[in-house]
Amino acid sequence: MRWTAARTRRAFEQWGGWVALAVGAVLCVLGWYGISGERFAERQLPYLASSTIPGAALIVAGAVLAGRAPETRAEQPDEPPGDGADGAPGRPVAVSTDPPVAVPGGTLFHRPDCPLAEGKPGLVAAAADADLRPCPVCEPES
Repeated sequence: MRWTAARTRRAFEQWGGWVALAVGAVLCVLGWYGISGERFAERQLPYLASSTIPGAALIVAGAVLAGRAPETRAEQPDEPPGDGADGAPGRPVAVSTDPPVAVPGGTLFHRPDCPLAEGKPGLVAAAADADLRPCPVCEPES
């Protein structure tokens, strides 16, 4: 596995989220401690404005950053297109060299092992003179 810019950014966001959570918790505790020592509301407001509200905002922001789901392989910009289900880069979806097939009434012709045609009832051999286009998924040879 390569350490890429996307991974570095993701790690920074996740650790930054945990740091924001910790700082927010400390600010909330300090705000609570300051407020608890004051009897009158007008003396409690500075603690509320300077510690508790920013602390709560940091807790929310930190939770969002730290709790984000990891990016999937398809979302990572440094991965090559055409990844197969097993994650092998550049592996085609269908590799059969048998003659192409078509679904009756369809507009595309496919390789026999194409996921869009596999298991469909009534597959027929694709005729060369038919007005069928090649499937963009399996890219059969015309």
